[in-house]
Amino acid sequence: MLERLQKILAEAGLGSRRECEQIITAGRVTVDGKRITTLGTTINAETSKIYCDGALIQKQRKIYYLLNKPKGYVCTNRDELDRLKAIDILQNVTQRIYTIGRLDKESEGLIILTNDGDLANKLSHPKFEVSKTYFVEVDGYLSDTAITALTSGVWLSFGKSRPVRVQNVHKGKQRSRFEMVLKEGKNREIRRMLVECNYKVRILRRIRIGNLYDPTLKIGKYRKLTDHEAARLYALAGRVDEKVKGNSSPRPGQKAHKKRSTR
Repeated sequence: MLERLQKILAEAGLGSRRECEQIITAGRVTVDGKRITTLGTTINAETSKIYCDGALIQKQRKIYYLLNKPKGYVCTNRDELDRLKAIDILQNVTQRIYTIGRLDKESEGLIILTNDGDLANKLSHPKFEVSKTYFVEVDGYLSDTAITALTSGVWLSFGKSRPVRVQNVHKGKQRSRFEMVLKEGKNREIRRMLVECNYKVRILRRIRIGNLYDPTLKIGKYRKLTDHEAARLYALAGRVDEKVKGNSSPRPGQKAHKKRSTR
C-alpha cells in the first residue's frame, strides 16, 4: 500500500508530520538508496528500505488504546506550559501515539489513543458524525426551557451550535444530572452552551464514543482495544473490516487477544 513518506516517518516516531516534512526537504532521508527531498512522495513501506541519517526506519505496528482521562490532563503531545499530558499516562508504549480528538483539561472520560493517523483523521472529520455521549452535572434545576434550547441549538460566538440530544435527566433543586449526545463537538462547546443557558458545569465526563463504552474502566486507567472494538472504529470511519485484515502489518483482527489488559 502506498503511503506518504512524511506519514511513515511520523508514525515511526521521528516527529510530527510537519517536522518530518522538514527532515525530508533537508535531504536526510533515502528510499532504496535514492535521496528524497520532494514532499508528497508516496512509497510502499512494506517493500522499501527507508533510512534517515543512515538509520533504518521500521514501519510501526498500529496500536489502539482506550483511556479514561482524569481531570487536569491535556490532550496534546506538546505543551508549552508543561502541563500533565494524557499520553504520559500510558506506560511502556514505544510508538508515537496521539489522541483522537480532545477533552479539555477540566473534563474527564473516554478518549482513544493511537498511532493510526488515517483512522484519527477520519474519526475526527465532521462528515462521519461519530456520536459522543457525555455525563453532565450542573448547579441548579435543569429547566424544560434549557433542555429545549440545548436540543434545538444555542447561539455562541462561532454561530449556532448543532442540536444535541438530552437524555436520562435527573433534576434536583441543588444539582441536575443528565447526558448530552453530540455528533460534532467544537472546543469546549458543551460548557459554552450550558453557560449560555446560565448553568455552571460541575462534572463533564465523556462516557461513550460511537458504540465504544466501558463503565468498568476507572478514571486514570487504560486498556488496549479489543479486535471487535477496533474493527467497529474502522466501520465508523467508513472502512470495511477487510481493510483491517488485508493490511500486511499487524492490525487488530489478525490475532485475538486472549485477555484484555487493564492498567
